[in-house]
Amino acid sequence: MTISVRDLHPSVRADAEGFARVRRLALPFVLFTPESIAYDIGHMHPDAHYRPLVAEEDGETIGTAQVGLAHDSSEPGQAYLNIYVQPDRTRRGAGSLLVRAGEEYLASVGATTVFAWVLDEPGNRAFAERHGYRPSRSAHFLRLDLANHDLPPLEEAPQGVELRTGSDFADDPRPLFRLDAETISDEPSDIGHEFTEYEVWLEETWRHPLFSPELTSVAVVDGRPVAFSMARTDGGVRYGTVMTGTARAFRGRGLAKLAKNHSLHRARAAGYIEAFTGNDAGNGPMIAINKWFGYEIRATEVRHVRELG
Repeated sequence: MTISVRDLHPSVRADAEGFARVRRLALPFVLFTPESIAYDIGHMHPDAHYRPLVAEEDGETIGTAQVGLAHDSSEPGQAYLNIYVQPDRTRRGAGSLLVRAGEEYLASVGATTVFAWVLDEPGNRAFAERHGYRPSRSAHFLRLDLANHDLPPLEEAPQGVELRTGSDFADDPRPLFRLDAETISDEPSDIGHEFTEYEVWLEETWRHPLFSPELTSVAVVDGRPVAFSMARTDGGVRYGTVMTGTARAFRGRGLAKLAKNHSLHRARAAGYIEAFTGNDAGNGPMIAINKWFGYEIRATEVRHVRELG
């Protein structure tokens, strides 16, 4: 069997389908569709130098790599290389070929430090360490059985707080951008991110094909969004929250929990049967909230890092 690595071609439907299929098999707790794969490629910030790669075995996609620079980091040279191989096609050399091609490309566009998420399994961690990567922080994937698990009862918003949906901000989503920028800056991470470009946020978040404004819940005080739970769906029966947070001045009041509960209830009423989310392993408060809803940790990833050169 011959394995080769090449660029993914977003205009070729089979390429996007193959990439999404491998990702769903290797990482079933994250929402991917061929449309979202193609959209990400076409709308990534040019400073990211984003270059997705595929590994093929006799013409069939068996491995994938997301390769690029963290363009929104305050520290230059930060990069990512996330590799996933179809579970029944590992140990054939596809991962090593993707690592080599990805690192060579990143070095050519100025990367100095490469971060890579690795599923917390002995074989995967050993693979990363053999290629010179050392472990850093970890994060959990969580799943909730929406069809069969009882959600906490819906509660009324406290006095002075109004619950809205993301759709209510369709004419001007800038207030949600400001809230998202504030909450993401406080998220624990190896790479510090700064949301400063509204148009980029519109392309990468608001207009993303998986984003669901109607299932996104927003707590509003005096006309200002102060807490939210941002939702995505895959067009089928899978729903996910990609960010739940509260503005600093309004934390400790249960507003994020309130917003997420309303989003979950609406998602179940709309026919979604699985809910997914992710948490940094050090984010104890959010993990506790998700367990309160009934989410269970289904897998863990460990971020690894390597210096280039």
